[in-house]
Amino acid sequence: MKNKYLFPIAVIFIFTLLSGCNLKQTPEYKSIHGQTQGTTYNMTYQDKPGRDLQPKIDELLHEFDMSLSVYESNSIISKVNRNDNEVKLDNYFITVFRKSEEVFRSSNGAFDITVAPLVFAWGFGPGPRVNIDSAYIDSLMQFVGMEKISIVDNKVVKQNPGVQVDVNAIAQGYSVDVVAEFLENKGIENYLVEIGGELRVKGVNKKGELWRIGIDKPIDSNMVPGENLQAIMQLKNKSLATSGNYRKFYEKDGVKYAHSIDPKTGYPVMSRLLSATVMANDCITADAFATAFMVMGLEKSIVYIKNQQELDVYLVYSDENGNFKTFTTPGIKEYLVKEAQ
Repeated sequence: MKNKYLFPIAVIFIFTLLSGCNLKQTPEYKSIHGQTQGTTYNMTYQDKPGRDLQPKIDELLHEFDMSLSVYESNSIISKVNRNDNEVKLDNYFITVFRKSEEVFRSSNGAFDITVAPLVFAWGFGPGPRVNIDSAYIDSLMQFVGMEKISIVDNKVVKQNPGVQVDVNAIAQGYSVDVVAEFLENKGIENYLVEIGGELRVKGVNKKGELWRIGIDKPIDSNMVPGENLQAIMQLKNKSLATSGNYRKFYEKDGVKYAHSIDPKTGYPVMSRLLSATVMANDCITADAFATAFMVMGLEKSIVYIKNQQELDVYLVYSDENGNFKTFTTPGIKEYLVKEAQ
């Protein structure tokens, strides 16, 4: 006589095998896009099917803005700038502030987040551009200098209530790190996180190759990222940030005013250095030093770079005849795929 239990047991066995296969579904590459910090983000990562991380990423980026964006009137940084005694600092603000102190000291003051009153006055902040003369710049310089502000017992202490901070030159890079670390905490090993041109990669792309990154050519007409490239790199478990004066600028009476403000003079930087691309382990460091080098200029930047081993750079500058030239460290050369002629 046939065993009446044989068929049901076989079905159960097959169902169990199929269920086991579903539990071990092959991870797939996903791409998400959105807006944050007045710019866009593009992220690609390998994750298990059926999991949507974009809502949580958007939530993280909103929390980030509500901490560090001077364009948000109720953000922590805006409250600090208004001298709100009730403001409570969060980890985002404290991390950026401590890193800013570090880069300020290392760059001999070239990187300084207290340059905010000057940035705002020159028209690169949330308010309107004002009429500027040398007397007005001199009046603002009394509020500039990282030594005039500190964090004590998780509270901001200012020497003068007119001191304000703007972390735009470092916060975007830090937001890249925040998202990258979120992905890693979710067990993701292969990703590219890009926010406003600053980025961090780990592992490989869907072809099993290192991530390929474009560096934009620093010319005033190059307003669309990726349209006119200066170089293409392959990046391995690193962060990359670029600062330049070819997009954020305006012209008045035939004079070009760029967004890189020298905290020691109070004026926009005039330099042969057109763009600074920095490669580092984390994007907060890369972003801050890319700005610092634009302020320092070509010669001082090269001297600084040759005396340290933590950073790699790709500098684009113009020679005496207006021709494009580059300065590249060995770490960058190792991953260069193509350069513009």
